[in-house]
Formats: sequence, structure tokens, C-alpha cells
Amino acid sequence: MRAVLQRVKKATVKFAEVVEEISRGLVVFVAVGKEDDITDIEWLAKKIVNLRIFENEEGKFDRSVLDIHGEILVVSEFTLYGDCKKGNRPDFSSAQKPDIAQQLYERFVEELKKFPVLVKTGKFKENMLVEIHNDGPVTLILDTSTK
Repeated sequence: MRAVLQRVKKATVKFAEVVEEISRGLVVFVAVGKEDDITDIEWLAKKIVNLRIFENEEGKFDRSVLDIHGEILVVSEFTLYGDCKKGNRPDFSSAQKPDIAQQLYERFVEELKKFPVLVKTGKFKENMLVEIHNDGPVTLILDTSTK
């Protein structure tokens, strides 16, 4: 699995007539690859909620989203598996097939919800408008293939 995390002051995702919004916390763009399984889901969820990327009183990265009682907005983003090495059109052949990816994505969201943090989501396979108010900005990339 691949995830891009952005520390935010607030964020929204809009799709159809639905608007989901969070305050201070993390926006997590996540993609499922062909090789991913439950161990990747568990590792990624635990890593995200425990990453110390929020500042303490001294300005040092020392607090997690759990520590600050932050919120998480999860957005499915298969394009994180876009390979742009050859040609001008990304190759998405490393991304998991949509039906399997959706099951794993939903399981990932459920895994995050096991932690004491508010989790909101976009909608899988939906065209979404994401508005992010970066905090920092702080943006990190996680890939379970390198765990």
C-alpha cells in the first residue's frame, strides 16, 4: 500500500451531494497495490496514527495524531501507483483491481477506526474535490513495500 500523508489545519472532501470535513489532523491519500494484504493494512494504520509529526511546545515533531486528539480524512487514490518511467501516460498496472482494492481500502479504514481517532472518508471510485489547508506544510510518503 502507498499513502501520502498531509498534516492539515482542516480539510474537506466533496462527492455527489456529500461533504466530509475534518479539523486539525491528517489527510491520507491511500492506494492498494497488487501485492498488498492484511499485514500491510495493519502496519500502515498503526504507523499513521503513531507518526510523531505534530509539534510539541518546543517546536519539535514529538506528537502523533492520537496525542493531539486530531482527525483523519482518508481518500482513495489509485494514481499513487502510476508509473511514469516510460512514455507520457502513467502505467497503473501495479495498482490492485478495483473490486479487490475497494475491499482492502474499506478494511484499512476499519483498521484506523480501531484507534481513538475520528476517521472520515471520501468515496471509493468517485470523482472527488479535496480541499486541504496544509499545516507546515508537512507531507510524507509511506510505502508498505519498504517497511
